[in-house]
Amino acid sequence: MNPSHIEPAPGGPVSPQLDVVLQLARTQTVVMRRLDGALASYHGLSFNDFLLLHHLSQGPGCRLRRVDLAERHGLTASGITRTLLPLEKLGLVERQQEPRDARVAYAALTAAGRELLGHAHVPAEQISKDLLRNSTPAELQALSQALALVAAMAQAR
Repeated sequence: MNPSHIEPAPGGPVSPQLDVVLQLARTQTVVMRRLDGALASYHGLSFNDFLLLHHLSQGPGCRLRRVDLAERHGLTASGITRTLLPLEKLGLVERQQEPRDARVAYAALTAAGRELLGHAHVPAEQISKDLLRNSTPAELQALSQALALVAAMAQAR
């Protein structure tokens, strides 16, 4: 068995497109498991928590509208509310209202959230560098562009 490819289904061969999707799913599982383990043992965060804090850190003033954060994270508005609740209880994220429009709510990174994200960034960088240690800068750029293209195509459906 070739470890780099999924075996064909009993009913017929797997298309190149399905093979790519299956490899993406497998890769995501492996990468998230490694990052979850490293972040949990040092900081008590999951990679999902780290990703949310990272998204917030990239927003103006370290905050984003909750609907924008949900879209970046691939969740519904109610899903992002449920996901943020534990981070709010830990004091890492806070809810902010738009003074001019009560319908608009923001999720904002607190000082404690920024500090924890800074500490968690170190093992996330180390794991990422270890996972991709044999890649050249050109390969990393090409892979990043290819993954961005897949994400854009998936969102445009």
